[in-house]
Amino acid sequence: MATLELNGLRKRFGDTQVLRQIDLSLTDGEMLVIVGASGCGKSTLLRLVAGLETPTAGTVRLDGRDITQLDPSARDIAMVFQNYALYPHFSVFDNMAYGLRIRGLSKAAIQARVDAAAAMLGLGDLLTRKPRQLSGGQRQRVAMGRAIVREPKLFLFDEPLSNLDAKLRVQMRAEIRRLQRRLGITSLYVTHDQVEAMTLGDRLLVMHEGRPAQLATPMEVFEQPADTYVASFIGAPAMNFLPAILTEHGAAARLDAGPTIRFTDGPRAGPEGMALTLGIRPEHLTVGDPQLRVQVDLIEPLGSETLIHGHLPTAGAPPMVIKVAGRAPASEAIAVGIQAEHLHVFNRETGMRKAPGA
Repeated sequence: MATLELNGLRKRFGDTQVLRQIDLSLTDGEMLVIVGASGCGKSTLLRLVAGLETPTAGTVRLDGRDITQLDPSARDIAMVFQNYALYPHFSVFDNMAYGLRIRGLSKAAIQARVDAAAAMLGLGDLLTRKPRQLSGGQRQRVAMGRAIVREPKLFLFDEPLSNLDAKLRVQMRAEIRRLQRRLGITSLYVTHDQVEAMTLGDRLLVMHEGRPAQLATPMEVFEQPADTYVASFIGAPAMNFLPAILTEHGAAARLDAGPTIRFTDGPRAGPEGMALTLGIRPEHLTVGDPQLRVQVDLIEPLGSETLIHGHLPTAGAPPMVIKVAGRAPASEAIAVGIQAEHLHVFNRETGMRKAPGA
């Protein structure tokens, strides 16, 4: 087990700045999930930690030791890739044992480690098979077993579930979390899937254009997003955004669509008429409340819940999504109310969250 510290980490490819000033610390045994859209720099950050790329500036320290310039083989790190990276002509046993043989471990030690990992992952009956004889989920287990037998100080996961179907993703997600907690190995997990991000991490790092947009626990990120980017990225369906202005000496906001909504958690600082963006999640809109009238564009029944896609009748109004339990009646327009206690307030100019008093 180990700690990980990233200090002033930057990465440039030619004229393109991919990572900008990453400062980050992981405690012993913590799992940190890095999430963001394609091109945000999350995989590059993982590759810098692994030693597959060299930073333009900054340092990587593992358990207090500077490993920035060390060869990947000398870092005591194990990585699980998206594409499994198994040797097709090796058996499951040999795939898991290969790295240990390179390190010169005895046959008895290799056998013991592989057997223990195989038992942990349910691979005991598959050790003689080749990768082509395995399902996608089984191949991913082999890739995880290869990492586990190394007994590293740090696990790195690079979108390891991307090639699996939906059911297997749920199963493997739970398995990865269970194993990480059981082994207590400090871990970095990169994904673009927000469900993985919310369910796997002790903390969540949301990346945006090479910078950390927010670092907090998953529920803190969900309930108090730092800016409109985080608010739009975390949550499915995405948060609705409505333009408004500050009014009543900061105690309320008047929507461009008409109604005024009073803040339930205290006033916001700023001049009268200051441009705001109000965020409200689809599940926090109430059908039947006459506060807003939404034109319905599409209804998506999902079984236990229904998504209603629509828009406000005002010119240039952004699209809206309302989530309701059970079925929703077919209609061209619906009355919708905003649950003010769940309102998120952002500065429209900067996109940053405006907390009470700020």
